[in-house]
Amino acid sequence: VSARLCASPRRQASPALTFDFGVKMEKHNADAQVKGVSTGTTILAATFSGGVVIGSDSRASMGGEYVSSKTINKVIKVHDRIFCCMAGSLADAQAVTKAAKFQLSFHSIQMETPPLVISAASVLKELCYQNKEELQAGFITAGWDSRDGPQVYVVSLGGMLLRQPVTIGGSGSTFIYGYVDAKYKPNMSREECLQFATNALALAMGRDNVSGGVANLVVITEAGVEHVVVPGDKLPTFHDE
Repeated sequence: VSARLCASPRRQASPALTFDFGVKMEKHNADAQVKGVSTGTTILAATFSGGVVIGSDSRASMGGEYVSSKTINKVIKVHDRIFCCMAGSLADAQAVTKAAKFQLSFHSIQMETPPLVISAASVLKELCYQNKEELQAGFITAGWDSRDGPQVYVVSLGGMLLRQPVTIGGSGSTFIYGYVDAKYKPNMSREECLQFATNALALAMGRDNVSGGVANLVVITEAGVEHVVVPGDKLPTFHDE
């Protein structure tokens, strides 16, 4: 009798345990697919009279919960007067920019002239589109060339390419659409555009918990490239902070 009493609970518990485990695993996989990769960042680029400003914050996070770096550089040089900002999976973005830099360098040697900004944006677009099922990264490409002057291009997740006078991206961008729409003006001066970009990044970093650190900005003109770093304690503050 004792043997039968001991065996019976084991036979009844085993199917229930297997069913519960399977349901939990299916729910976990579904949640993981819905959540995806956190894109904690703020990136922007804007054209002004004679040049372009491109910039970002410097915080890198894991899953939007753990800050893995406070000083990462998200403004990547792909050629002498062409830079791009990245948002999304850092590993994916670094792999794409590395491949793009190689292709543009080879293209420049073949053509014996610096590449156009649209060429750099098109290379990034092709890389993102050809690998759209595996990559989770988007880019803003900005620069200056002798044919078209200052330019800004958006390469979104999946490989869409779009030229705009000003654009923003990343999780922090949702907090500053109103500011950008209200304050951006075509043909601003260099100083006005730099202040506009700094204010926009400061506002986003103050409200988005996965954007922060310092503001990395690059000013690109025919004369050359200038790097501007605004430390966190030097960023402008606003009346509600």
